[in-house]
Amino acid sequence: MTGNRLKTLLLLAALTALVLFIGQAIGGRGGLMIAIVLAGVMNFVSYWWSDKIVLRMYHAQEVTDAEAPELYGIVRQLVQRANIPMPRVYIIPEETPNAFATGRNPQHAAVAATVGLMRMLDRRELAGVIGHELSHVMNRDTLIMTVAAALAGALGYLAQFAFFFGGRSDDEEAPNPMVAIFGMVVAMIAAPLIQMAISRSREYMADEAGARLTTDPLALASALRKIDGWSKQIPIHSGNPETAHLFIINPFSGGGIANLFSTHPSTEDRVARLEALARGGAPQSAQPILT
Repeated sequence: MTGNRLKTLLLLAALTALVLFIGQAIGGRGGLMIAIVLAGVMNFVSYWWSDKIVLRMYHAQEVTDAEAPELYGIVRQLVQRANIPMPRVYIIPEETPNAFATGRNPQHAAVAATVGLMRMLDRRELAGVIGHELSHVMNRDTLIMTVAAALAGALGYLAQFAFFFGGRSDDEEAPNPMVAIFGMVVAMIAAPLIQMAISRSREYMADEAGARLTTDPLALASALRKIDGWSKQIPIHSGNPETAHLFIINPFSGGGIANLFSTHPSTEDRVARLEALARGGAPQSAQPILT
């Protein structure tokens, strides 16, 4: 997993550098300062309130042990095994099977599962999905992806600024409008690609870490197959594609060229990795979550 962590850091650095470069290309020194302030503000807002925003977006309802004993019990067992604080547990009123984790750190985390996920998966598969999501919490992926999304959003705003103002500036160091337009095109193409590459790296890490947490890689592999298949038949009705990176499988994904811009690796590749992990022998320090 070390290679994926290094890749993530390099991609975040590239995304940050791209924000600053586009800001300078659009407006010289003044544009650079605008880019720095914009990225800072968006990161601040995302850090403190992104979890509340996304949970409200999907109409998620917090539940207790008495209200959702199976889901709550699986989360409790796995957080005890992982030695992390108990997150808040939510249910999303959607029939499509899926789940996500959010929150700026393990002390302020939340795990959300759809009604469809709980209905369509057995206990082992549900535990595999929850293990994956808790791995995102343990690795602070929720914060990393929030930062990536905020930086990508800042690039989007800068690109719109370039479109309307053409890079004109009173700053004598500002480049000509053609450079600004070129920067706008680069921002529109490169930003989502970098953000998606970061998301894919974190998904591989969470698959492996989650499988090791539950000691049941094949259960997660089975869950991924089911979620991928049913997601194509039962579309999600709420939310926004910009939050796709949060889910265990992209609920907004399409086929063909859309796969190039997918926030997740292919399900086939993820399943193959999990099956290879099972053949290699996942750690058996604990029993799979069956009871």
